[in-house]
Amino acid sequence: MSESTSVNTHAAKNGSKREMWSSRFTFILAATGSAVGLGNIWKFPYITGENGGGAFVLIYLMCIAVIGIPIMMAEVMLGRRGRQDPITTMKHLARESGHSRSWGLLGWMGVIAGFLILSYYSVIAGWALAYVPIMGLGTFNGMDAEGVNAVFAELVASPESLMIWHSLFIVMTMYVVARGVRGGLEKAVTYLMPLLFVLLIILIFYAMDTGYFQQGLAYLFNPDFSKITTEGILSAMGHAFFTLSLGMGAIMVYGSYLPKDTSIAQASIAVAFMDTLVALMAGMVIFPIVFANGLEPGAGPGLIFKTLPLAFGNMNYGTVFGTLFFVLLVFAAWTSSISLIEPAVTWCMKTFQLSRVKTAVLLGVFVWLMGLLTIFSFNIASDFTISSTISTQYGEFVILKDATIFDFLDYLTSNIMLPLGGLMIAIFAGWLMKKEFSREELKINSFWYSTWFFLIRFVAPVMVIIVFLNAMGVIAFMRHIFNA
Repeated sequence: MSESTSVNTHAAKNGSKREMWSSRFTFILAATGSAVGLGNIWKFPYITGENGGGAFVLIYLMCIAVIGIPIMMAEVMLGRRGRQDPITTMKHLARESGHSRSWGLLGWMGVIAGFLILSYYSVIAGWALAYVPIMGLGTFNGMDAEGVNAVFAELVASPESLMIWHSLFIVMTMYVVARGVRGGLEKAVTYLMPLLFVLLIILIFYAMDTGYFQQGLAYLFNPDFSKITTEGILSAMGHAFFTLSLGMGAIMVYGSYLPKDTSIAQASIAVAFMDTLVALMAGMVIFPIVFANGLEPGAGPGLIFKTLPLAFGNMNYGTVFGTLFFVLLVFAAWTSSISLIEPAVTWCMKTFQLSRVKTAVLLGVFVWLMGLLTIFSFNIASDFTISSTISTQYGEFVILKDATIFDFLDYLTSNIMLPLGGLMIAIFAGWLMKKEFSREELKINSFWYSTWFFLIRFVAPVMVIIVFLNAMGVIAFMRHIFNA
C-alpha cells in the first residue's frame, strides 16, 4: 500500500467515526457564528463610515473575494480531507502530498492561537455579560457621560467582578463544547444564530424610530471615494482576513465535520455573506442611536461600553433595547468562543484518549487560569507593561509600547499568529498540496477551480503578507522613512 493510499485510508477510517454536521446549513451557521464576534458589532461599521461608506464596502467586498473566500475554502478543504484535529490533519496531508510532517506546526500554531485568544476574549465577553443586568436594572437611566464612564471603570478595576463574569462565560462555552458536535455545537448555533438575527432586526426597527435612521444609512452606505486612502484599503484588506476567523484552526476543525457531498465553495461564500450582513446590520442599529444623541461614532471599543450605554440611558425604552443589545453581544461572543477552543479539544481527545466532557473541563480550567493574566492587566497588574523597539539609522521602529499583558496577547495572536497561519494555509493549498486532491475536495468546474487556484497561489498570499506587515507596523515605518 502506498503512503498516499495509507493516509487516505486513515482519514476515511477517522472520518467514519467522526461526528458530522447534519447539513450544509448547520455548517454555515456554525462557521458564521465563529466569524461573527464583538469586532463585527463595532469595528466594521466604524471603519466603514470613516473610510467612505459605500465606497469602502465595495473595496471590502473585493478583498473578501480575493483574500477571505479563497483562504476559507482552502482551510475548510484541508479540514474535510484530513477529518482530524488541525495538528494531525496537517501532518497527514503533508505526507500525502510528499512533504515534511513538520507542517503539523501550522496546526500547532492555530491551536495555541485559539487557546490564547479565548483566554482574553472571555474576559471582554464577560464585560458584555456584566452589562446585561447593569442595563436591565436601569442603572444608566438619565446618567451623564461621567457617570457612565465611572460604571465601566468600576467594573474593570475590580478583579473579583471580572473573575465572576469571566468564569461564567467560560462555563457557558465549555458546556456547549462538552456536549459534542450534534448535541452541543450544532444545537447552540441552530438557536443562537437565528436569535442573533432576530435581535438585530428588532433593534433596527428601534433605530428607525430615532429620527436619524436615514443619516445612519447615509453614513454607512453613501459612497464617498474622496475618503478612500491607503490606510482605508489596508483596513479593508485586514478586516477581510480577520473577520472570517481564518488561520487559527477553527474553520479547519469545522470543515472536518462537513459532509463529503457539501459544496465548500458555496458554503464559504454563504458564510462571508452572512458575516458581512451581520456587520452592516449592526451599523444600521448603532449609528442612528449615536447620531440621535449627538455622540461620536468613532469611539472604538468605548462605543459599546461607554457611548451606547449613555445613549440608551437617555432614550425612550432604552432599558429594554439596551439590554437586548448586550444580549446580542453575548450571543456573538459565545458562538465565536466555542470555535476558538474546539481545535484544542479535538487534539486533546485524540492524543490523550479522553472523553469530550473531561477534555472540555480540563481545557476550561487552563483557559480560566490564563484569563487571570488579562483580568489583572486591567487592575492590580496594570503597571506591568512590555515595550519593544528596534533602533535603525532612520529612527526607532516601535513594535510594542507600554503594552499590558492583554495588549501583548492581542498583538501576538492578531498581528503575528493569525496572519502567519493564513499565509501558510494559502501556501500549502496553492503550492504544496497536489492539484488532484484539491480538485477532488472542491468539486467545482474548471473555470472556477482555475480562478481559485490563481487567487490562493498568487493573490491571497501577497495580500496576507501586506496585512501582516501593516499589522506589525512595518508599512507605516517604511512610509515614515520615505517621507523623512
